[in-house]
Formats: sequence, C-alpha cells, structure tokens
Amino acid sequence: MRAVTWHSARSVEVDEVPDPTVVEPTDAIVRVTSTAICGSDLHLYDVFGPFMHRGDILGHEAMGVVEAVGSAVQHVLVGDRVIVPFVIACGTCSMCARGLSTQCETTQNTEHGTGAMLYGYTELYGRVPGGQAEYLRVRLADANAQVVGRDLPDERYLFLTDVLPTAWQAVRYASVPSGGSVAVLGLGPIGQMVVRIAVHEGLQVIAVDPVPERRLMAERYGAAVLDLDDETLSRIREATRGRGPDAVIDAVGLEAHGNPATAFAQNAVGALPSGIAKPLMTKAGVDRLAALHLAIEAVRRGGTVSVVGVYAGNLDPMPLMTIFDKQLTMRFGQANVQRWLPELLPLAEADDDPLGLEDLATHRVPLAKAPEMYEQFKAKADGCIKVVLKP
Repeated sequence: MRAVTWHSARSVEVDEVPDPTVVEPTDAIVRVTSTAICGSDLHLYDVFGPFMHRGDILGHEAMGVVEAVGSAVQHVLVGDRVIVPFVIACGTCSMCARGLSTQCETTQNTEHGTGAMLYGYTELYGRVPGGQAEYLRVRLADANAQVVGRDLPDERYLFLTDVLPTAWQAVRYASVPSGGSVAVLGLGPIGQMVVRIAVHEGLQVIAVDPVPERRLMAERYGAAVLDLDDETLSRIREATRGRGPDAVIDAVGLEAHGNPATAFAQNAVGALPSGIAKPLMTKAGVDRLAALHLAIEAVRRGGTVSVVGVYAGNLDPMPLMTIFDKQLTMRFGQANVQRWLPELLPLAEADDDPLGLEDLATHRVPLAKAPEMYEQFKAKADGCIKVVLKP
C-alpha cells in the first residue's frame, strides 16, 4: 500500500509499504477513505525528529471501511464505516472508566512515562503506524473503531477523530459561565473549531491570529478577530470591560510566534543525532511560550486558561507569581476522544451542520500530494488551514 512516511526533519514521502494485517484477535483492518494532516503532525515535521524513525507512517486522523476483523472483535463488522480516534484505549481500565482515555492503563507507554498510545506519533507514544495510508490496523477495535452512518460525506465524521473532540474538550475545560467571554489564541483547525463551538454556545468570542485568512474564517463564524501585535493584550481587555475574558484557550502550543531564541534552540536540538537530542528534549526541553504567557496575562482574575496546544518542555519558565496572584485555574491535556463522541455525533449528523464541519478543510488532495501539503501547511501558505488527503 501507499503511506506517508517520515524520512528526516522536514522530509516526508509517499512510499510503498507492506499492507497491515490482523495481528491480535482484537484488531480490525480499515481501508482509509479520508485522512488529514493535523497541526501536531507539523511538530513531527520539525521539532520531534529525534523520536522519529525513518519509514514511520504518519497520521492520526483517519476514517474508512472495515475490511477485516480479528476473532475477538464483537461490535465492528466487515463493511462498517468507521472513524478511528487518534487515542488508542481499552475502554475498560480505571482511567477509561473515568473518561480519561488518553491515560489508558492498558496502552500507557510506561517505558517513556507517557500516556496512551497514539497513531502515527513518535516512539514516546508507541510508534504505532498511522492513518495517512491506504489501510490502517486498528488496535482494540471494539473500543477504538466508532461505527458511523453511510449517508453523510466523510468530512461530517472525519474531524471527530481529533479536531472536534479536542476543541470540545478545550471549551469544556475552559468552564466559561453562560453568556460569558472567551479568547482563542491560534486559529488553525483546532482554534477554528473552538470558535465555532463557543459561538454555538452563545459565548462572546475574541479570536487572535497573525494570518489574515485564518482571522477571516473565524470572523465568518461569529468571532471578533484580532491580529497578533503589540496591542493585542490591551484590545482583548478593551473588549471585555477591562477585566479580560472569563477564559483564554491556547490553541497554539510549543511553536508559537515570537521567542526567536527558543525557536532556534528547538530547531538546533531537533537536528542533532537522536542519542544526543533525546535526553536534551526530555530533561531540558523548552517551548516557545508567547501564546501561553499571553493567555495568562489576558484572562481575568479568577479565570481559566485552557491549554489544547501541544507543549513538551520540562524547563519552561512560567510566571507562577502571576498565576498565583490572579487565582487562575489552568487545565491541560490531550483530548479524551472516546469520552466526547456520544455528545458530538448528534452535532456532526445534524441537518444544518451547525459547526460547519463541511467548511473546515481548505485543501482536499490525493495522498500522493502529502509531501507538498506538509510544507504548505507549515508555511501557512495559500490560505492553508486544514488538509484532507484522499488515498
């Protein structure tokens, strides 16, 4: 089959690789009909190279049709149309029972001290072959292949694998009171969906991004938009009676604009041999914190900062005095996709598509064009906000 594979920092290719097969009786094999490039895939493209291996299959947003199932699979049948959450969870352990599928005790990567296995996402999370491919082996299929309807287009369902539940969790974690206000930092795919969810729930939404096309999309869905400049903080406060919003959602993460010295360090470490880079990244890694620090400054006293952008540094300087003095609540974490799907499926299938799921992808291309789309997405060129690949 053809699959998008990692070759080196800033180099991915579409290669011929062996077809996946049923290995465990709990497996299913899915013929992928749609898959997507996620903003967090770009971290693999640049920063996380030391934890990648040449030939690793990328991608953690995929859906398709079941082609084969193992002998122990009970709830998924050959021919079913399914989405595949990016998190691999058992559905029965203590963490899964708490709705924390990203901390699944069955698939935790104890060797690295990290959470549940993820598709297509470095040795830190299991080095599991991903979904930017013609076929995908789904582990623990009964807990991880969600059967969906047949009548709606793929994009009504595809974003349930990551984008929509990640944004939904970010809004839930923000705990904005009814009729309250929220600022959204970063208007990539997650930030766009955060805006739509928050507007759908009747909140005042202020959305910040330096890219004009991204601001225009968010404005179309009801957000008041701001460029990222020296006046951003004061303008957020002006829009919220001088206090700041009830919550700020950081949908940017470790590669925020600004922090040029940290950006240089990230790229330099990412280019080192893995034997040197790995201990540096796990013990002394730093992130570009401009977005997170802006969130902490902008939110009102007693408010909440909900962090959905990926961070990976263990030596990040944090303004703890400000956090303590402002009495802030801060919530972080990967999306517990399986927890949110029962709430989100009705929204995805609603006749009026209230969250605009069919209007998120800006680029729909064959799988063969993945390498050029990684570069275009990274550069934020040609209005690229979300890329859907068709195997």
